[in-house]
Amino acid sequence: MNKELECEDGACAIDYTQETPKSKKGTSINKAYIAPVIGLFFLLLGIGLDFYDISFFKPPIPLVWFGIIYIIVGGPIVLRAAKLVVKGDIYNEFVLMSVATLGAFLIGSYEEGVAVMMFYVVGELFQEAAVNKAKRSIEALLKVQVEEVSVLENGKTAVKHPKDVEIGQIIQTKPGQKIALDGELVSDYATLNTAALTGESAPDTKEKGETVLAGMVNLNTLIEIKVTSRYEDTKLSKILKLVQEAVGRKAKTQLLISRLAKVYTPIVFWLAIALVIIPFFFLGDAYEFQMWFQRALIFLVISCPCALVISIPLGYFGGIGAGSRNGILFKGSNYLDLMTKVDTVVMDKTGTLTKGVFEVQEVKSTRLDKNLLLELVAILESNSTHPIAEAIVNYANIKTTLFKATEVEEISGHGMKGKVGDYDVLAGNLKLLEKFNISYDESLKTNTETIVVIAINGSYAGYITIADTIKDDAKEAITALHRIKKITEIVMLSGDKQLVVDKIAKQLGIDKAIGGLLPEGKIKEVEKLKAQGKTIAFIGDGINDAPVITLSDVGLAMGGLGSDAAIETADVVIQTDQPSKIATAIHIGNSTNKIIWQNITMALGVKIVVLTLGAMGMATLWEAVIADVGVALLAILNAMRIQRMKFIL
Repeated sequence: MNKELECEDGACAIDYTQETPKSKKGTSINKAYIAPVIGLFFLLLGIGLDFYDISFFKPPIPLVWFGIIYIIVGGPIVLRAAKLVVKGDIYNEFVLMSVATLGAFLIGSYEEGVAVMMFYVVGELFQEAAVNKAKRSIEALLKVQVEEVSVLENGKTAVKHPKDVEIGQIIQTKPGQKIALDGELVSDYATLNTAALTGESAPDTKEKGETVLAGMVNLNTLIEIKVTSRYEDTKLSKILKLVQEAVGRKAKTQLLISRLAKVYTPIVFWLAIALVIIPFFFLGDAYEFQMWFQRALIFLVISCPCALVISIPLGYFGGIGAGSRNGILFKGSNYLDLMTKVDTVVMDKTGTLTKGVFEVQEVKSTRLDKNLLLELVAILESNSTHPIAEAIVNYANIKTTLFKATEVEEISGHGMKGKVGDYDVLAGNLKLLEKFNISYDESLKTNTETIVVIAINGSYAGYITIADTIKDDAKEAITALHRIKKITEIVMLSGDKQLVVDKIAKQLGIDKAIGGLLPEGKIKEVEKLKAQGKTIAFIGDGINDAPVITLSDVGLAMGGLGSDAAIETADVVIQTDQPSKIATAIHIGNSTNKIIWQNITMALGVKIVVLTLGAMGMATLWEAVIADVGVALLAILNAMRIQRMKFIL
């Protein structure tokens, strides 16, 4: 058994945290193939010599010939079995294979004994290759951390390990290099490949002052970054920690098979012994020990639970790897199973379905030129740090102006007041105009958007509509969820006002939307749904969503822009911040579950049939080999399919 498997009581679990044996870059895997290749050559040669009755190939030559091949190929397996027996563990696949193949030698079936062990070892090599393939997508993520970084100190660059860099220091990243630490871009711009963090290969252009994250690859010119997080606090470090922790959480199906193997193995072991002993009491003088002993050996070979204990954890890890390739991090195989049970999807609005960034939608002027009105308001709002004020300033994008704001006053909960050039300007909510007794269009009270109303020189002059922009794939996300048969309801919960929430729900096709909720209000709504027997998946991004994420059956967090609290408490992290990945996560869970149950059904079904045939003397050792190794290989190949699947919404 290769080092990727840990077996106890006949149950094996893949250790995914070990480094993939990539032939020590070309040697270890080659060495693993040497013994089976040599063994197969001499096995076939020996079978040929025996078949053509070559004169020198007479006893005891066949025993020595096939015995040497057996030691070369099966020696490590027998040695491992002996060590486990010494420890008191006799019910495992190593002991099963050793007893069956050594027993074959005892009854003179040398070729069959070698062949059984040969195919078992070849099956292990196939399994190792399958594990390595399943690990690559996550292993690629585990290798994106940088070991060295150039730090600017007193006008000179010094090479350090990222752990030794302090917050506030300036680091440099050359074209083609990975960014070592989270920070703020100091250079004017940077073009970055963010695939390691988001799964998206399209270049992302960042401008001066924007946040860049460890693991992103600089594509163009030398850039400088002001460090904002220590090495252990970077988004990438946290993601890697979550990946490594994921393999420790086993799904119920995987745990069930481990428990089954612990019961199944001793049962078949004692049944094989019974198959040798019991017929003696019924057949008397007609009893043939060698025949029943051979049937028992065949029974043992067939009974080996390799297909189950190898392919099932491999299937789950394949699902985790498929998620990683799609920008989705499952924190454990148990969450792949839980995704298949979800029937109600509940989601936050801001940051989940919308970008969480205010943008100007419309400028409406009743008196002045629209551009002039926008310019006056933008100059006034440039004195505020409020997100709405920043949205207006960014939208106006004024390079040069003849106006200057004076006598500026920010009225808490109302808006801004000031003089811009010769104009007295008020910009804020409806309460601001009411405070100064300025009449306005009453229809504005029913407006579903966030609006900034404007008064110039004491008279109502128009308004600016501000809205949080819906994410590009939000509509696609809801449509894809509606297509999943098991999803019966999609609910949106938000702290925004009900009119805004209803409008977005209608645009996207969401079944139910509830606005005006504080975090405790969201918790109550989810508790109501759970009381109805619903299996809830909740998706959020903010620190206020963390309690609801924890409460839900499956908690999902937007990992790109989401808060650390939401990401830490979530069971599944969507690294791309795309709501359409919610449906992808469910599809991956469904596909993984389907493949695993296919393997369980196939393995148990074939084994029951061939075990019965073996006990009745209707199956030979060769057929036992096909049943054991063949089913294991089929199960492994089936488990690998998920790595090649395309999850089209």
